[in-house]
Amino acid sequence: MFTGIIEELGKIHQMKSTPQAMELSIHAKKILEDVRLGDSISVNGVCLTVTSFTSNAFTVDVMPETVKASSIQQLQVGSTVNLERSMAANGRFGGHFVSGHIDGVAKIVQIRQVANAVYMDLEVPKELLKNCLVKGSITLDGTSLTVFNVTTSLITVSLIPHTYKETVLGMKKVGNLVNVETDLIGKYILQHLTNSQTKNLSMDFLQQHGF
Repeated sequence: MFTGIIEELGKIHQMKSTPQAMELSIHAKKILEDVRLGDSISVNGVCLTVTSFTSNAFTVDVMPETVKASSIQQLQVGSTVNLERSMAANGRFGGHFVSGHIDGVAKIVQIRQVANAVYMDLEVPKELLKNCLVKGSITLDGTSLTVFNVTTSLITVSLIPHTYKETVLGMKKVGNLVNVETDLIGKYILQHLTNSQTKNLSMDFLQQHGF
């Protein structure tokens, strides 16, 4: 489990890939302060497991389903990535619940400066739009953000200067893809309300079940 608050920027320094899977070696510093084999680390929002590490890098495997569902397949040696360690039980919860399980990718269609903020419009797959709510949470490349506008095909988020400067989102250009994880709690609620038992939710149903 993660919070979407990026701890540092890492850099891909080695990678091995097949048509379906990848192995990444990532230079980092802060992330390695207390790293152990088997730890979960969010790399551009994707939860990956540490398989080996040195004093200045760690290695992770990327399975076929993750390669297919995320933008990790577009990384190259030298690419910069967002990094976050899994949430500590005694730490501050600065973002929102993030699982590191990517729902899909979105394409940046517009970036514009508005006062001290950067507005970013993204084209989101239709199957994910139902999980995007105005003032709801969303994770883009592992970064916890708030949706402040939703249309039939786009969402808009606003980045404060710190987020724009300290995450890979500040390096993105129009046309680039980002990993998307929609709000975890919202997904569970939507699934519950649309399953066969509760799709015809009514006052009678609620009263029968003690509400």
